[in-house]
Amino acid sequence: MTDVIVLVLILIGALLCLTASIGLLRFRDVPTRLHAATKPQVLGLIIVCAAIALALGSWQVTTFLVPVILIQLATAPLSAHMVGRQAYRNGTLDEDSLLVDELARDKRETDAAG
Repeated sequence: MTDVIVLVLILIGALLCLTASIGLLRFRDVPTRLHAATKPQVLGLIIVCAAIALALGSWQVTTFLVPVILIQLATAPLSAHMVGRQAYRNGTLDEDSLLVDELARDKRETDAAG
């Protein structure tokens, strides 16, 4: 029974990672690509790590996987934020598609100072 659960978890995690990679190829703008790169990919990694921990049933493996998950949870949103902010500054972001532009004031101040 455990093997079936592990198989299903691995399959779900792999499908989430696959949808993340397809989203990177299919979406047209930076914010949607960042969403595709971070949300399903991180969830897929968590599910695969849970399957590994369940399959091996060892506390040593589980304690090794917990920092992997935590580091992924910490770095994926930060890197997406930095890429999105740089896309905004470079002008490669479609500003017409933004509902709320919270960086407009900062951009005006930076352009006026520099």
